[in-house]
Order: sequence, then C-alpha cells, then structure tokens
Amino acid sequence: MTSRLHTTPSRRTVVKAAAATAATASLVAAPLAHSAEAAQGPAFLHGAASGDPLPDGVLLWTRITPTPDAVPGSGKGPDVTVDWEIAEDKSFTKVVARGSTTAKAASDHTVKADVRGLSPATDYYFRFRAGDTHSPIARTRTTPAHDAATDGVRFGVVSCSNWEAGYFSAYRHLAARADLDAVLHLGDYLYEYETGGYPEPEDVVREHEPRHEIITLADYRARHGQYKTDPDLMALHARHPVVAIWDDHELANDAWSGGAENHTPGTEGDWAARMAAAKQAYFEWMPVRTATEGTVFRRIRYGKLADLHLLDLRSFRSEQAKVGSGDVDSPERSIAGRAQLNWLKQGMSTSSAQWKLVGTSVMISPLAFGSLPAYVLKPLAKLLGLPTQGLAVNTDQWDGYTADREELLAHLEQNAIRDTVFLSGDIHMAWANDLPVKAATYPLSRSAATEFVVTSVTSDNLDEILGVPPHTVSLAASTAIKAANRHVKWLDMDSHGYGVLDVTPAHAQMDYYVLSDRTDPGATAEWARSYRTRTGTQRMERVHQPVH
Repeated sequence: MTSRLHTTPSRRTVVKAAAATAATASLVAAPLAHSAEAAQGPAFLHGAASGDPLPDGVLLWTRITPTPDAVPGSGKGPDVTVDWEIAEDKSFTKVVARGSTTAKAASDHTVKADVRGLSPATDYYFRFRAGDTHSPIARTRTTPAHDAATDGVRFGVVSCSNWEAGYFSAYRHLAARADLDAVLHLGDYLYEYETGGYPEPEDVVREHEPRHEIITLADYRARHGQYKTDPDLMALHARHPVVAIWDDHELANDAWSGGAENHTPGTEGDWAARMAAAKQAYFEWMPVRTATEGTVFRRIRYGKLADLHLLDLRSFRSEQAKVGSGDVDSPERSIAGRAQLNWLKQGMSTSSAQWKLVGTSVMISPLAFGSLPAYVLKPLAKLLGLPTQGLAVNTDQWDGYTADREELLAHLEQNAIRDTVFLSGDIHMAWANDLPVKAATYPLSRSAATEFVVTSVTSDNLDEILGVPPHTVSLAASTAIKAANRHVKWLDMDSHGYGVLDVTPAHAQMDYYVLSDRTDPGATAEWARSYRTRTGTQRMERVHQPVH
C-alpha cells in the first residue's frame, strides 16, 4: 500500500554498516564493466542471482543481452545458449555441477538453472557463460538437511524498495555481511508507478524507466530490468540467495484477485491480462521457481530449527472492504483464500520444526487508531488509506479480513502451536508486536504469536510524506498508537533500513538497522533497536544489543 498527498484529486490519493567488503566487491565488479561489451556482443548486464535454496539444491538466475537492441521488454535479439557452472570455490577449481540452457526472446532472455545434487548447509559459487563472455561470479548457500539439528540461521529482511524514492543502500549493507543464510524480501521489490507518481515529482531522486505507469508485459519486463541494474541490488544478489514474495506493487497498488486501486479497466485494459503480464515478468526476472507460477506461496525448511511459510496475499484475496461497512468481519471475505489458508494451517500443524516463521507481506497484528488526536490521525490516515474521521482500520492488512486472522489464531491455540513468528513489510514502518488472541483484553489475554515488521528500503514514511523533519508528527503518532494498542512493543515511523533475524533454539531476535539518508548513494547504516521472542513465550521483549 502506498501514500500520496495531492492538492488536486487523483485516483491514487490513497496512501500507502559499513561499505561492501572486498569479497563482495569482487563478486559484483564484473557487471559494472559490461556496459561497453553490449556494443560488441553478448553481455550480462543484470548480474547473477540465486534463490529458493534447498538442502541439495538452489535456483540460479541471470539475464543475457545478446545484442545491443535486445533490451528488457523489447522482444528483440536471437536465442542464445548459456552455460552455467557451480563450484565449491570462487576460482572454480572444484566444480560440482554444470549445464546449459537457452536464453530466449520469449522469456526476455532470462535463464534459470534449478541445480540439484549439492550438499546441505554449504556455500557455493556460480557463474554463467555465453560464448567467450562470463557473468559476474556470485555466491549462494544451501539449507541444512531437513532432519539436521541446527544451532542457528540468520536472515536479512527487507521490503518496499522504490527506485524513485532513493538509493538501495540497505542492500549494500546486507551484501557486506558474511553471516546470512539468505535474504527475505517481503514484497514491493519494485513499484509500478509512472515517474513522479510516487513520490511526488519534486521528491524524485532518480527516474523510473519506462517513464509511464507499467501495464503491459513489455512494461513490467523493462521495469524489472531497470531495477536489476542497481549496483547495490546486484551486490545483494551476488552475495546471498534471496527468498522473495510479492506484495501489491509488483502488480498494482492495493491489488486483489479481481482488480486494484491503481487500475482503471476503461483506460488500462483487462485486469486479468495485466496481472498475468506482471506475474510472467516476475517469474522471468526473479530467482523464484517457476513451478509456483501463478502464486508465490511455498515452504522452505531450515533443518529441525525452522520452517519458513511464505504467503501470497494478493492472488486470492477478496476486494478490500469499505471502511465502516462492517464487511471487515465477514466470513465470506478472505485475504489468503481458502486453499492457501488450509495449506498454512496444515503445514503449521504437521511441522516438526521448532520455529514456525511466516512471511506475510502485510501486517497481521490488529491496530486501533480511534484514540489518536485529530492533528495526528489526519496525516496518518492519508499514509495508511484510512478515513480521517473517527475509528479507523487499515482494510488492506489483515485488519480488513478478521475472519481469516481469527481462524488462524484459533488454530494456533487449539493445536498448541508455539514459537510462531510472523515477518511483515508493506507499511513503511518498523514494529515489534505481540499477537493477542483478544486485543481488547490484552495483556490479560494470551498472545498466540509474535510479529516483526521491517521498515522500507526507500519508500516514504509519515514525516516524509508531510514534508516535516523526522520525529515530529510521527513521535506523537507512535506514542498514541502504542497507548491504544498494548501489544505493540515498539514502533519506528521515521527510518529506512533493514532487519537481521537471528533464529536459534533459544530465541528469534530481530535487529533493526537504519540508514543515514536514503537519498545518499553512500548512506551509512547503524543498529537502532533489537527485540526477541524467547522459545515458549509468545511474547516480545527488548534486547539491548544486536547479535554478533
């Protein structure tokens, strides 16, 4: 969900640490030197990536530019044979697997290799080759064996990376870390807006390509291609496997199964065609297995320690309810869809892993805004797409689909499922929440789970939308929100950055890092806060130092 303030009406007024190590720099230096190569022949201009790791395998990805005119979305250029190899060392003296595939114009010259036969919990290096041209070398890592006792896993966690709002320094700082098993991207990997559509034209740091709002398959391909030329994003993909789900902006703002706020059928065509185009481009350009085509819900296991359940909360959801209509409580409405909700419940019931991690692109914790003073409620309402008078709920989140949430929390309680942690993005703020069974009586009532929400990489926060200094309106808003929602233990409405989630048999801890300036390509990062939930507690507590 996004936010935009206007002086004139618009159909989109609904709102919504250190530099890279030498090792990382060596992995990503190659694509930066390739721009001249495209004039002569095949070039790997978009880096190399991996994702969806398994104990014995991983998905490898790249995109070849066979001729100078074969730019993303053009449909031009010949089919090209692309070889790949994966090794235990960066010098490729210990190659463990190799193969060939074809980069076709029909798939925008993107290629994937679903490699198997690898060893669990092992680092590997891989590269691609077309003729005499090599891609940059990238690193990946497999997951532990399903029955392995694992001391710990660690993830970078990010969401909401808008090209026009700033630079992706958060990715650079995560790429510099050598201690991550993977990076979780919880959605809004890219944005569909036209240049100056969000943020406002005067706040644009760098312009989108294409400059118009993306609608067609060629448009979505071109936008994916632009994002993957960002050096910090290439560095992230070159260093860590990325496990990604989509939210709405990979499709269109506030998307649901039959439409979106940012889609007008009369001028922008059939929604089903647009969604199909967006999804096709996503699966072409992202290191996500195409076996999940049409949806991104899936499950990745990290030994006996954790199951990671990843949700698709756009493909099956009912249309967002009108605030005040009472429809938010209707059992006929769903955010997940019946099949996916049953899949999640069954997977959590049968899981033998200690921790049940759930990647959900929008926040599941309930929120009440009725106690906010008017001067705070009005701008916050514009950010979140809420009414500006009286009691408000964010109907694009789980608050707009309370029957699904109640069913899921009841399932956790009735089956004594403990150590469940929800991981969320979308809202451009950082939160640490308990997830109460009955929010109105909390903390006297039980907490069924906990939730960590990460802030945006670049997308606007409250004070930026208002054009005021940090910690002005947002300070009053966060204070009032915590007073009205006792299960909210911490809230940062001002920062941009990322999280590092450390999972051990004793705890799940999120360390929150913030950037110095999203408009500075050399922005620094520093630790801000840490919260954890200890095993068996279903409660959040503050920790006064990050994991090391």
